[in-house]
Amino acid sequence: MKNYVRRMKGKGRGPKREPLKKVVWSWLGAFAGIYAIAAINEALRLSERDSVFLIGSFGASAVLVFGAPNAELGQPRNLVGGHVFSALVGVLVSATCGQFPVLACALAVSLSVVVMHLTRTLHPPGGATALIAVTGGAGVQTLGYGFAFFPVATASVVLLLIGLFVNNLSRNSKRHYPVFWF
Repeated sequence: MKNYVRRMKGKGRGPKREPLKKVVWSWLGAFAGIYAIAAINEALRLSERDSVFLIGSFGASAVLVFGAPNAELGQPRNLVGGHVFSALVGVLVSATCGQFPVLACALAVSLSVVVMHLTRTLHPPGGATALIAVTGGAGVQTLGYGFAFFPVATASVVLLLIGLFVNNLSRNSKRHYPVFWF
């Protein structure tokens, strides 16, 4: 028990503050990426309350792609694959056990983690995408499996393209994106 509690203390101090230049590049990329997705959402919106194209998990993806462009979890394979596979899992779970919302939420996220591991596309925001497929309301439910392709795959690719453009504008080779594709 003593060792168990000791593990929770951590092993040192937190991370150092990033240089201002990195913070500015991260801001620029996140702003451009989310602005593009929000602009597409605005252009396609059929009613005031229908904002299916802009889902919360893309905010977390922007943090990875622009705030930590070298992180494995934010590389193109993980970004697009993690979102798409998780959306498919979420829609499947919603279709099969949506009448049990608590179970559906837990299954969508946990099964998306399994699928992302098996496909080597682990992307933490993908878990949120799976959850959104279950809890997203009538707009998401109406799309069915199409949710995985439009908006999820489409917006993921938009974020990827902006990530390629913005992150490679920097002369700092540590910022260049991606580290790998497949």
